[in-house]
Amino acid sequence: MNTADMTAKIAAGQGFIAALDQSGGSTPKALAGYGVAADAWSNEEEMYGLIHDMRSRIIRSKAFTGDKVIGAILFERTMDGSVDGKPTPTALIEKGVVPFIKIDKGLEDEANGVQLMKPMPDLDALLTKSKALGVYGTKERSVINSPTAKASRLSSNSSLKLASRCSATA
Repeated sequence: MNTADMTAKIAAGQGFIAALDQSGGSTPKALAGYGVAADAWSNEEEMYGLIHDMRSRIIRSKAFTGDKVIGAILFERTMDGSVDGKPTPTALIEKGVVPFIKIDKGLEDEANGVQLMKPMPDLDALLTKSKALGVYGTKERSVINSPTAKASRLSSNSSLKLASRCSATA
């Protein structure tokens, strides 16, 4: 699947985007949801290994295809991993699933009714690496807690600045 194919697939919108992007904070809860107890790992590296194993099983599943799943959001460690000896983005593309990379590093404390994204000092390097692995796009978020014009403007301005930065790397 080339970039034009990926664009067409996402534009058609026939399916859903799988969130395979749990990071450190949400990983224990995700593992618990799959029946993996907190005592199954003794350090962060083992925890991330378990979550990658779980994600690999999902990606290998016969039901996980581009017929139902149009895209998948990856955490950087997942993108850097492999599924059956292939880089994770390649494994997704071969199944007809468009890979995205989660680029935000969490949210700032709320101010003016909005939680903006924390700084992303290594964004350019992440985007360059993602592109080289065939990743199609990015996922990031801010949260508007008070639907005011100011909160919307702050969130929009933050997103537009980020989009400009991402486009420059594309």
